[in-house]
Amino acid sequence: MKYSAIFYKKGNMVYISHLDLMKLFRRAMRRADLPFVLTRGFTPRVRISMPKALKLGKESEREKMEFWLTEERDPSGLIEMINRELPEGIRVLEVVSA
Repeated sequence: MKYSAIFYKKGNMVYISHLDLMKLFRRAMRRADLPFVLTRGFTPRVRISMPKALKLGKESEREKMEFWLTEERDPSGLIEMINRELPEGIRVLEVVSA
């Protein structure tokens, strides 16, 4: 099941790089115990896609991210579960099934 999410990045979190941001969301999904889909390959990772990389030091109000789960989940519940595991300065605003 594919989901699209909108999130923001503010405050001290503007100094986190794009790759570290991807790693942060992967860890948050693991900690939230979501049934995520893994990439195929030598080093499987949680399957996440961010079509646009933010420059270091740039604040953002609405960034897009896509992720895949093996089971269908309630989008409002996903927002709450992921936000519980994210640090201050990064919050998921909305999630819709794509």
